[in-house]
Amino acid sequence: MLLLIFAASIHSASIDARTVVERSAATNRVDWGVAPQYSYLERDRHGGISKTYDVTMILGSPYRRLVAVNGKSLPVADQNKQQWLMNAAITQRRAESPSERASRIGQYQKERKRDRLLIDQLADAFDFKFLGQQKLGTRDVYVLKATPRRGYHPPDFEAEVLTGMQGKLWIDRDSFQWVKVEAEVVRPVSIAGFLARVEPGTRFELEKTPVEAGVWLPAHFAIRSRARVLFLLSRRGNEDEMYFDYHKGDSTASATAPSAGGNSRQVP
Repeated sequence: MLLLIFAASIHSASIDARTVVERSAATNRVDWGVAPQYSYLERDRHGGISKTYDVTMILGSPYRRLVAVNGKSLPVADQNKQQWLMNAAITQRRAESPSERASRIGQYQKERKRDRLLIDQLADAFDFKFLGQQKLGTRDVYVLKATPRRGYHPPDFEAEVLTGMQGKLWIDRDSFQWVKVEAEVVRPVSIAGFLARVEPGTRFELEKTPVEAGVWLPAHFAIRSRARVLFLLSRRGNEDEMYFDYHKGDSTASATAPSAGGNSRQVP
């Protein structure tokens, strides 16, 4: 046992926190790049009600089809309605002009670029400190604390939110994947061109899971938010989302939809 503890301490000392974070950011960029190749189920919980969606890439951007409420598959009539809506969306997307399609896909890519920017800025926006190593589930992880780096200048408004946050990261020792990330807003941060402000007390939690060799994607995301819009209207909200049943999808004809009256996948 003493030998194992000594070996673990040598391993921890041989790699610095910044290197761990930079390697984990590089790993996450790979995941970010391949994520659109996957379809999945998403369960959103708001106010005691959960809704499950089948999320499929259709002609360049995701489409969310409601398949269950509170863990129960929709009645056949509602399944047919959801199928009709999906078929209508497919027809509409196929009939788009080049500019309409570019606008739709561009909005989706804008959101993805924001996520990529935050990953890219991670190592520059924070100072990291090793808190140790531990077991998280079945994973051996590094545990790091992140605090805002003094003198950091975000490249745009999207990254401004990083200046008011601190958090913890649980990073897999073998793959350098994020097993879990927690973040909390500790000082007010203006976003969206100064039209809104994220207030202290806002908390985020992200967990990832392996979906195939070398690829980890989100399994759980939760947020408890406090914000002021136009610095006057205060808003609070809670979101809790689970992601599961990942599989490679066909982004071009996802157009081949499941038959009416049935779900494409069984909802657990």
